[in-house]
Amino acid sequence: MKRDIYLSERPLEEALRGYLEMIRSAGALKPGKPQKIPVQEAAGRVTAAPVYAANSSPHYHASAMDGIAVRSVDTFGASEKTPKRLRLGENAVMVDTGDPLPDGCDAVIMIEDVDIVGGDEFEIVSAATPWQHVRVIGEDIVATEMIIPANHRVRPIDIGGMLAGGVTEIFVHPAPRVGLIPTGTELVPPGSDLKPGDIVEYNTGMFASLVEEWGGRPVRYGIVPDQYDQLRKQVEKAVEECDIVLINAGSSAGREDFTAALIGDLGTVYTHGVAIKPGKPVILGMIRGKPVVGVPGYPVSAILGMELFVRPLVYGKLGSVAPARPRVDALASRKIVSSLGVEEFVRVKLGQVGDKVIATPISRGAGVIMSLIRADGILRVPRLSEGFNAGERVPVELLRPLEEVRETTVIIGSHDIALDVLANYLRVIHPEASLSSAHVGSLGGLAALKRGEAHCAGTHLLDEETGDYNVSYIRRLLPDRKMVLVNLVYREQGLIVAKGNPKGIGGVRDLAREGISYINRQRGAGTRILLDFKLRETGIDPQKIHGYEREEYTHMAVAAAVASGSADAGMGIRAAAKALDLDFVSVVEERYDLCIPAEYMDTPHIARLLEVMQMEEFRTAVKDLGGYDLRDCGRIMWESS
Repeated sequence: MKRDIYLSERPLEEALRGYLEMIRSAGALKPGKPQKIPVQEAAGRVTAAPVYAANSSPHYHASAMDGIAVRSVDTFGASEKTPKRLRLGENAVMVDTGDPLPDGCDAVIMIEDVDIVGGDEFEIVSAATPWQHVRVIGEDIVATEMIIPANHRVRPIDIGGMLAGGVTEIFVHPAPRVGLIPTGTELVPPGSDLKPGDIVEYNTGMFASLVEEWGGRPVRYGIVPDQYDQLRKQVEKAVEECDIVLINAGSSAGREDFTAALIGDLGTVYTHGVAIKPGKPVILGMIRGKPVVGVPGYPVSAILGMELFVRPLVYGKLGSVAPARPRVDALASRKIVSSLGVEEFVRVKLGQVGDKVIATPISRGAGVIMSLIRADGILRVPRLSEGFNAGERVPVELLRPLEEVRETTVIIGSHDIALDVLANYLRVIHPEASLSSAHVGSLGGLAALKRGEAHCAGTHLLDEETGDYNVSYIRRLLPDRKMVLVNLVYREQGLIVAKGNPKGIGGVRDLAREGISYINRQRGAGTRILLDFKLRETGIDPQKIHGYEREEYTHMAVAAAVASGSADAGMGIRAAAKALDLDFVSVVEERYDLCIPAEYMDTPHIARLLEVMQMEEFRTAVKDLGGYDLRDCGRIMWESS
């Protein structure tokens, strides 16, 4: 067996169009044999034939009101000046809503318009028109009328219409069976006791949910190790049992990546590699007339491959076309650089600030599943573009409703774990609202406020001369805007070190010691500014610190680096060290504030945050993280004049 290590650069549109045409020509996009199912079980299924009414609705002339059924001709001439009297039983009958219209009657007078004068007599002051307040036969549905067409995805309201029309069973397209094969010797099932080198197999859990959402039926197979013969056996079984087969991982060009060669041996590889990022090594092929797709193992690449290539196949097998996602025009909050020749899909956070929807890129790594969880939309960078400039208008495909985006409070600036707690309690008491935080450092947050791209900024910038926090920076960077500083927390900053502090690190001075590796925060972060201040205070040259140029964007990322052993120490907050069961060398208590433009203080976006800050449950949850003091939480610390 020879591995094919060639990856093509076929453009996305060309690859998708050509692949679907190949599958369609082979007859593999035709729906299967129709199935008859009860109407009440048809929600979400796709009709295989038009549905016609078996009876009319209503199937009799029915009173639409509580009142008196009459012959309209008997009421002619009635007016305020010449009221007309009628007698029940002779030419009028009492009816309730839904009652059959009595023989001979062709109108109903509402009971509110009737004056009972005694006994069986009543008086009216206006004539009834023919068929007034009557639901005639077939008013809603006429027998033999088409209720819904073929290739229609059944909605709850459609079920009501079919039942009203006397239909109890319908023919639907069978849900296409999609075989999901995870591959990789390193994979272990969720819940396993993990050891170094193990990777939890969670991709097919996501895939199964997507397939069900699209109307297919997932068929999950066990993990297959990186052995050609075992993989071949499983693929042959899946092709026999399923309509579409997805092979996850093994799609690249490594020494244990067999997927492309296997598909080629058993069938046809239309393309191995598409000019997209992430997800370039995707394989589009066909075995025994059935589509087989190989997608990369990284979760973001895998989900993108599912969306772009598997979704159209599932919808096609159902006689449908995959619906397009809604879009919104947004402003890029910062420059987005992309490689020429590759169509890139960038995950973004969204929020509306004033009349502008702001798109902030989040992690672009193919293995960062949290970037998909946090994303509000997808920004496509065309393959013949090198990206977008900050402030440029960009189209974004929405992953959640625009109404939710408009209710999102946008915080850009320094990272703090308390923001996650704030976001949670905001959602608890205001389910319609959410919080979007982008971690670009304190200076980056103030710059975002200056550009009008955030409702507030998290900041903890120490003024070395005064010892105060944030005020001097705001005066310098935002001199023409009225700003308000509201405290969120006081927190302990220090050195995060391994459990037991095996290197005996006692303070900033020890970072320059031989054999100590450091993990830093990014330029512009308040934590980095604090470190630089402490280094100057102790007379240490940053260049003597091994790892000073290595950067991370959050306290948790710094803590993770220490926990993994890739760094001996990193400056961060105590809560991050506690979260990963690490040791902590305290350096200073600092003040972490939210810098808020004064014009936003009375908006729901900020008012809701201030409400959460007063909640005892929120304060307790933050204190439990460790290293926090909330003595001034929610208090205005300073206002510009």
